[in-house]
Amino acid sequence: MKTVAIIDYGMGNLHSARKAVEHVAPDTRVLVTDNADQIREADRVILPGVGAIRDCMAEIRRLGVDELVREVSRDRPFLGICVGMQALMSRSEENGGVDCIGLFPSEVRYFGDSLVENGERLKVPHMGWNEVYHTVEHPLWQGIPDGERFYFVHSYYAEAEANADIAGRSHYGVDLAAAVARNNIFAVQFHPEKSAGAGLQLLKNFTDWNGTC
Repeated sequence: MKTVAIIDYGMGNLHSARKAVEHVAPDTRVLVTDNADQIREADRVILPGVGAIRDCMAEIRRLGVDELVREVSRDRPFLGICVGMQALMSRSEENGGVDCIGLFPSEVRYFGDSLVENGERLKVPHMGWNEVYHTVEHPLWQGIPDGERFYFVHSYYAEAEANADIAGRSHYGVDLAAAVARNNIFAVQFHPEKSAGAGLQLLKNFTDWNGTC
């Protein structure tokens, strides 16, 4: 039986993510855990995240999750979700600047308090459904049409321009990286566990993925 470990560092939609993975892969053992040995032994690992990146990174560093993520993301399928994706970047400008885990070189930017498009002021945080366009072919996009809508909740975003690791693009006032990928790591700004059929398909693809593109 395959095992998926969802890292519990106190910040994330842990149980909704667990239920979604269990739904799409009933033959998979899904653990919500902070036990480093269980995470090391898992076939696949998910890093979720919600809330302020400063709080998330404080807990990640206090618990040693940053080093654990660097370790387990080297050799098995690894999925970051929402702030879990932002935590994989080099730095976020939130709260004056927060250093992140640094698996990807991208910066995380604030949408701003005056985000305007076509003369209309856009609400921040960005909350709701938005189209995601594939920028690379990837096993996690299998069965998901280009331009499919996913559910977002965020005030900060990873840059899309000059982002060599971008795997999916979205637009909300600015172009943003909806997904990034490198080797056996895939991470998404949206919440697949809240994104109906398309999100469940992505999670199913993740549980089937062997970590190669």
